[in-house]
Amino acid sequence: MNARLVVTFTTLIVLMIAALAVPLGAAFATHRTNRLLLDRRADATRFAELADQAAREGDVSALSAEIIRYAELYGAAVRIRDRDGRVLAQAGTMTADDHDAVRLALSGRTTEDLPTITAFGPSTVLVAEPAGRDAQLSGVVLLQAPTAQATTDVALVWGGLALGALVALGYSVLAARRLATWILRPVTELDRTTQAIAEGHLDARAAPGGGPSELRRLEERFNLMADAVSVAMDRQRAFVADASHELRTPLTVLSLRLENLEPHLSAAGTAEYAEALAEVDRLALLVEDLLALARVEAGAPARTEEVALEPRLSAWREVYAAKGVALEIAVPAAAAVPDAVARIADIALDNAQKFVPEGGSVAVTLADGVLRVADDGPGLTDEERAEALGRFWRSGAHANVPGSGLGLAIAAELARSCGWSLALHAARPRGLVVELAQP
Repeated sequence: MNARLVVTFTTLIVLMIAALAVPLGAAFATHRTNRLLLDRRADATRFAELADQAAREGDVSALSAEIIRYAELYGAAVRIRDRDGRVLAQAGTMTADDHDAVRLALSGRTTEDLPTITAFGPSTVLVAEPAGRDAQLSGVVLLQAPTAQATTDVALVWGGLALGALVALGYSVLAARRLATWILRPVTELDRTTQAIAEGHLDARAAPGGGPSELRRLEERFNLMADAVSVAMDRQRAFVADASHELRTPLTVLSLRLENLEPHLSAAGTAEYAEALAEVDRLALLVEDLLALARVEAGAPARTEEVALEPRLSAWREVYAAKGVALEIAVPAAAAVPDAVARIADIALDNAQKFVPEGGSVAVTLADGVLRVADDGPGLTDEERAEALGRFWRSGAHANVPGSGLGLAIAAELARSCGWSLALHAARPRGLVVELAQP
């Protein structure tokens, strides 16, 4: 947008400079042409008087000598014709066609206009002046004058105007850039701030500064809105964390009391008792996951230290062996990853051991900065994979599988906190691949 504003301002400035420079250049060219006409017509008038005198006296020697000196001095060409068109005297080489000029002068009219002198020509101009008094015309004076000096004057003035226009344009472009930057500073700051917030930096705010008052007010209101949203999210996270934390003790006490009731149960109540304990355990798991998610969203677990990945994964071999599921680990022995990545791998392996049936397999690989946990279980459909990273999401086919539906949501938040990217893909011919990639 800054470039578009600069282009717009520059275009307007160019038009303004052209609107001033072009008329000035044209006016000077016209003025220089008129001055040349007046100078040469004055010379032609003097020669016309001499020609009329020579015609009355019948002697053109003095006239010839005068026009020869003039032609040598000014580099012009002069031709004197009588009323019948015969050449009475001539000095210099006349290249212009004088037929129309002679006809005009014999009608008693002098040259009133010349072609406008520009930096590119014409190289000569022709001035015609009738010789004689009133209706008694004795001939015509034709004067072809060079325009080199006039052309040079026009070129110098035009060059000065062009140079001045370029200098003005340069300063104007600098001013336009500064003006565009000043106008768009709040917009640029808002763009930077919104990008930072979108990347997870919720404490980012637009810095106050210059700019139009309307955009500065927008900047201030955006900061107020961001503060309000941040406070609301902090309160929500604090509520979830506090509620989860406060529920842990009552749930633990409830579980202990239920266990203490076991000796006093009759055989008919054993099944209900087991279901009650299972529900308490599921509720405790849900509370633990909520507390973990609240901590992740608050940024608490964003630990920067790295841990050895292969021993962390090997701890799952006994769990998988008890389930009758093969666990293949293809990870370099010296591979180290952030603690958050290792926790995500734990979540993926925990999910896999729940859903992969006995006799299945799970493979963990790490190559080129990509950690993959692939299983050959039932997998998820395209629609389910798109929703699986959301909170409390569970597939309809997994209703009887223990879990809170928060595992992948916690993994996604952990990935975001350490700068990695988490994605779910379909395995071939069946199954699910949890892929975690470095930035």
